[in-house]
Amino acid sequence: MEGLALSCKPLGERDRLLTLLSDSHGLSRLAVPGARKPSSSLAAAVPLTHLRLQVAGSRGLRRIRQLRVLRSYGGLGQQLEALAAAQALAELCLALVPSDAPAPGMLGDLLMQLGRLEDLVRAQGAALEAVAVAVQGSVHLLALGGYALPLGRCARTGAALAPPVGDWSWRSSFVPADGLVIGALPEARLLLNASEVALLQRLVRPALPRRRDGVLMGPAAVWLRLLELVDCWCGQHLGRRPRAFRLLAGGVAMVNESTP
Repeated sequence: MEGLALSCKPLGERDRLLTLLSDSHGLSRLAVPGARKPSSSLAAAVPLTHLRLQVAGSRGLRRIRQLRVLRSYGGLGQQLEALAAAQALAELCLALVPSDAPAPGMLGDLLMQLGRLEDLVRAQGAALEAVAVAVQGSVHLLALGGYALPLGRCARTGAALAPPVGDWSWRSSFVPADGLVIGALPEARLLLNASEVALLQRLVRPALPRRRDGVLMGPAAVWLRLLELVDCWCGQHLGRRPRAFRLLAGGVAMVNESTP
């Protein structure tokens, strides 16, 4: 079995309970015998590690017999915002993915986003990029998990959602229960302008939206609004919000305020 460790919890005195994301089994909860002992050959079973496992048992709580680390994303801890983004995406997978049922595409997309965060840490990139990865990764994972943000049409009228970029009077209302609605509504959780909606629509693509010079499109305030939008959508439709979203937003807001 191959997958990404999303979480690990103590199990008894020496073992761990690992939750693994894989394409073939979705979420699998596995016992890791002796993993809490530093000398254990299974001690590498920690969150944000891509593993190949040999698993024993077919009923009840299966046990890991051997493992090989394919890639560790532990280096994300060198930047708070990158780690928070990774944790938020892992939390989202825990809320979206069924147990012991195929989850095609989830693992590959999550590994792609973790790789981008790893590149960001290596390059000592701006914290704002971590927010962009978290928002885009959430848009992708929500779609793969059956809770896609409806970005193509007005949620109330069905009219095409075609934001007229450059028209600063145009507005779209984000209503968490429905999605995006053309016009300014009193019950809106957020009001977005045409450029913000257009940026959000671009996030369904594989690549982050960048200008020709490679700089990320959109200022920090816009990305934080889109992060709030995704957070509200998760709360409304999944019944839970990734806690790391708040840590990520707070960290980037502080960096933004301290920048002259």
